[in-house]
Amino acid sequence: MNDDVRVAVEQTLYREARLIDERRFHEWLQMFTEDVRYRMPLRTVHYAAGSKAVNAGLDNPPPQLPDATAEDEIAVFDENFEFLSKRVARLETGSAWAEDPPSRTVHLVTAVEVEPRSDGEVTAYSAVLVHRVRLEADEDTVIARREDVLRNVEGAWKIARRTILIDQAVLTTRSMSFFI
Repeated sequence: MNDDVRVAVEQTLYREARLIDERRFHEWLQMFTEDVRYRMPLRTVHYAAGSKAVNAGLDNPPPQLPDATAEDEIAVFDENFEFLSKRVARLETGSAWAEDPPSRTVHLVTAVEVEPRSDGEVTAYSAVLVHRVRLEADEDTVIARREDVLRNVEGAWKIARRTILIDQAVLTTRSMSFFI
């Protein structure tokens, strides 16, 4: 892979994080393609198929299950460009109670790895830590892995698909009104 492409994709992800943290949501939206899919599947916790804690004495241990729901199953959110635009517009109405007063966030994006795809797009794997503060004592920290597919559109890399895999099996945040 060309180092210039890798650096450009990394910078795209870093810029996106900064735009969210600065609440520049309209500019943030422009970092996505019109056909984007922005998805955070549910996560589950399963013992390994060979786990002695669960499989002791079983002739037929249960199969290993995936830890995230499949593409066509329920997700915490599964949004397209239109829905993301509506979320941004709602933040400006003053009636988004979960963001009144607005959250302050810090997105730390790290461990970015970029791989070329046969269709000219790239897949970027990254880890993200999002710290959110709202009101005086309302704090959340979300740690996730992201898999993004980016497409070069008129010389700029745009996110065409995002899958967010949070580490938590149970969300403890009071709302998912912020972007990851």
